[in-house]
Amino acid sequence: MIDVIRAAWVIARRDYVASVFSKTFLLFLLGPLLPILAALMFGAVGAKTDAEIARPRIAIIADTADGKALIAARTQLAARLGETALPELRIVAPENDGAAQAQALLADRKRALVAVARGGLIAPELIGPQGPVAEHQERLGLIYDTARRTRALAHAGGEAVPAVAFSVRTVDKAAGSETANRALTARMGQLVLMMLVMILAGMLLSNLIEEKSNKVIEVLAAAVPVDAIFLGKLGAMLAMSLTGIFVWGATAMLALAWFFPAGGPALPAPALGWPAFVALGTVYFIACYLLLGALFLGIGGQAASVREVQTLSMPVTMGQLGVVALASSAVGATLTPLAVVAMIFPWSSPFAMMARAAQSPYIWPHLLAILWQGIWIAIIIRLAARRFRVSVLKSGVVRRGWFGRKRPA
Repeated sequence: MIDVIRAAWVIARRDYVASVFSKTFLLFLLGPLLPILAALMFGAVGAKTDAEIARPRIAIIADTADGKALIAARTQLAARLGETALPELRIVAPENDGAAQAQALLADRKRALVAVARGGLIAPELIGPQGPVAEHQERLGLIYDTARRTRALAHAGGEAVPAVAFSVRTVDKAAGSETANRALTARMGQLVLMMLVMILAGMLLSNLIEEKSNKVIEVLAAAVPVDAIFLGKLGAMLAMSLTGIFVWGATAMLALAWFFPAGGPALPAPALGWPAFVALGTVYFIACYLLLGALFLGIGGQAASVREVQTLSMPVTMGQLGVVALASSAVGATLTPLAVVAMIFPWSSPFAMMARAAQSPYIWPHLLAILWQGIWIAIIIRLAARRFRVSVLKSGVVRRGWFGRKRPA
């Protein structure tokens, strides 16, 4: 056993150095970052334009007094509700033919209006397409009500009622918002874990097929035990995956510090806190990677070409999506029967426990889950290594395929 471990270490070190210290690995690291950088660039370029286009503008055909009252009312409401909660107003002096003026304003592309209001403060008329009229009628009505109330107080000789000022006392948390926020963190944690595993575990297959086609596996099998090859390759690809995750994580932290120095957008804090959540996420990634990677290595050992790898790995990939769907039942309801099944089933357990780490402050269930996953990792690696050994030792032997055609083993 010591000889197998020593040989596996040699194989792992060889694969890790050959993969990480190569130009291909640099391109692999840049691969997921390029779409994100492109999205940020195009988003920054078009953000201002999109904001201007998306902001609704309504023309108000009114005299000077009514126009000032409406603008003052909107300013008062915007201070409370925010600028984006109310449509932007454009005051236009009335002309002789009000209906024709409204149609001309709506047809003016430079103004880019969504509706036109006319008729004064007493009996206003809103003109425009059905969608914008239905969307902005209530908000515009709130502005008109505020303007009329202010004018009525002024005409009655009274003074406008000032806006009420609340005495504010903040608390650390509220149960309703805390539950919803942690559910969001749980789902995002599951999504990140799924994406990393599916992207990185597939690299095992391509690496194995390349070495089988180059007869490297046969050379290694003649020098070291086949179990050492299996364990070495699995360990090397895990180490390479963790290296990639570290680089991506460090890049993300630097990007947030550079673009959002005052504190960028962040997910709500998980129940266990960020340090424990990240540590458990790393452990669950390792467990999930070893479970899925062992299967992929076992599958790759049975295949003789890239086409066969794709055919055999497709059910595993689709099954992984089903496993993630099962684990999503643990979000928001960690003690339901379906959630408990997701925590017990080996391949869904890392995803379900990731959700639990975001929603529950207790650490002992994770210790039990890690022990349970470790047992299954040992079982799966043992079974997959046996199939891998059989396939490698039969390499080069001519055997018949499913439809009776001869093909290399």
